[in-house]
Amino acid sequence: MNLALPTPTKASMMETVSIQERQRPLRARYKTEPGAAWVTDYARTRSSDPRDPLHFIVEPKQGSGVQLPVGVHGAVGGLHDAPCPGDILCAALAACQDSSIRMVANLLGVELASLTVEVTAEVDVRGALGMDPQVPVGFQTLRCDVHLSAQEGTPPELLAKLRMGAERCCVVLQTLRQPPTVQTVFHGADLS
Repeated sequence: MNLALPTPTKASMMETVSIQERQRPLRARYKTEPGAAWVTDYARTRSSDPRDPLHFIVEPKQGSGVQLPVGVHGAVGGLHDAPCPGDILCAALAACQDSSIRMVANLLGVELASLTVEVTAEVDVRGALGMDPQVPVGFQTLRCDVHLSAQEGTPPELLAKLRMGAERCCVVLQTLRQPPTVQTVFHGADLS
């Protein structure tokens, strides 16, 4: 499946998307039906060969048909010949930050000239390898670098409001800052 964005036409570039217009009916509905605001995101993995410990496919968004190849990082014995789960975590945070910034900018009337979000994550893999019980399993640092420029003349206070609003409504960022309880259930006849 080709994941490249379609090339915008001159007509589509001139069209203005209004997040406020798109969200107005949603906000009205969620005010009267709070339960309708609950959504469930989804991903699953699969493999053509479950004996291969280094490669598999992740399918985000049920029914989307999108399949992302995933590999294991070289630092833990993999080939790192495809994005590893840490890369995908960084991608999720970068994508959420980017979309949050674009949507809040649209709501505030800030015209962006450019936007790039880079995310890096650092981990001491000795924890994952079980080499030292003092080393935690998990990333020790995550860093988001947002490279943003707005049209000339945008007031600095509006850019500050954009930054605060975008951080506040970024679901992945807030989830990482205040992690929920995660439950893992193994299914199978001999795993019960």
